[in-house]
Amino acid sequence: MTKNELFENIRRKRSFLCVGLDTDAVKIPEHLFDKSDDAIFNFNKAIIDATADQCVAYKPNFAFYESLGLHGWDALERTVDYIKENYPDQFIIADAKRGDIGNTSTMYAHTFFGNMDFDAVTVTPYMGEDSVKPFLAYENKWVILLALTSNKGASDFQLMREAETNERLFEKVLKTSQEWGNDDNIMYVAGATKAEMLSHIRKIVPHHFLLVPGVGAQGGSLEEAAKYGLNETCGLLINSSRRILYASDGVDFAEKARAQALKLQTEMAHILTQNKLI
Repeated sequence: MTKNELFENIRRKRSFLCVGLDTDAVKIPEHLFDKSDDAIFNFNKAIIDATADQCVAYKPNFAFYESLGLHGWDALERTVDYIKENYPDQFIIADAKRGDIGNTSTMYAHTFFGNMDFDAVTVTPYMGEDSVKPFLAYENKWVILLALTSNKGASDFQLMREAETNERLFEKVLKTSQEWGNDDNIMYVAGATKAEMLSHIRKIVPHHFLLVPGVGAQGGSLEEAAKYGLNETCGLLINSSRRILYASDGVDFAEKARAQALKLQTEMAHILTQNKLI
């Protein structure tokens, strides 16, 4: 999916919502396990059917599937196939946070883009250019680099300043990585729990899309993220996972998930209208 296609989808749906499919077998409704052995996939399918018209992206977090072994991988592949077959306008992100030496990254890139056909994958930039370049070799695919994350420990390294330049590590990542790709194939993770920092990020990467986690359960503000992060093509994918997935643990879980997604989409439509993006 190209940048223009993503923006047009945002305008058409009046939404820049990404639903994180962090599907935890411990948290999904118990009644799903009574019906079949496909509880993980059936949960995802119900969530997707309930929210697809309210969002523009889905982001399966690989940890929740890898932890279940072959059964988890099967559920993940079936989930991705289901989205592609039934909702082909969705931007699908592999939240895998890979990053390794070049030949290993080449194999990872083939997994996500050549085999599973995701639109994007999250990548850690710590090992430098040769660990990221293999992902950028695929046309109309995206690398989403970790820049400034939403977790508490982000300050351990990401906010450290270089002695000579006084430049923070996340700023170094933003500046250096622009030599590897451009705003048509690189996005950045920028946490909503540090929304005021988005203004600093926008000075460095004014035209790139940002994947913004932390809205909802982690306490991030949609309004603040939009205030500091919007650009001329929206430039934001706001991720919400637990707030939507686990809005209910009963038989009405999909209905409650839809209500939460609709609430966010309504707020996003207002923001897009206010900023004359739709």
